[in-house]
Amino acid sequence: MRITISGKAGAGKSTVAKLLSEKLSLKHYSIGDLMRAMASDKGISLIELNKIAEKDKSIDFELDNKLKEMGKTKDNFVVDGRLTAHFIPNADIRVFLETDDKVRAERILKDRREHEKSNDVDEVVEKIRKREESEKKRYRQYYGVDYSDKKLYNLVIDTTSLMPNEVVERIVEFVKGQKSL
Repeated sequence: MRITISGKAGAGKSTVAKLLSEKLSLKHYSIGDLMRAMASDKGISLIELNKIAEKDKSIDFELDNKLKEMGKTKDNFVVDGRLTAHFIPNADIRVFLETDDKVRAERILKDRREHEKSNDVDEVVEKIRKREESEKKRYRQYYGVDYSDKKLYNLVIDTTSLMPNEVVERIVEFVKGQKSL
């Protein structure tokens, strides 16, 4: 069983992927964790790393190659990241999580991710939109793909008003339905 979870920042990718991997006893991988670690190692913010990545393809290629390799060599995992469905097209389940922008910003503030120094939701919405613009630009340029294109996925869930365990249950029900085919 290979499951990819994609979506925008704050949609619940990592939280849902962790819970789902525990529930289904699968290994969990997170591209966001790898990217944040890379930024931290360089002593810069995630936004700064994204800006550098616009000019330095090696940053994205390093992460993307890890995804491709995982899709070719590993089984029984849940992986979360923007391009997971693109780089692991043979995944059994490809999930996209969507969420209202303000809810995403509130979640990011609550988690205090990316060393968010602001308490202003609108400011955080603007920051995540800039980050996403940077990512979309690179993904189109490098791979000709828009990760938010719902055609890449066989399950789309709006998490705006759902708790993480409710999202996990919807995915589990979908998995059960796929197994009965």
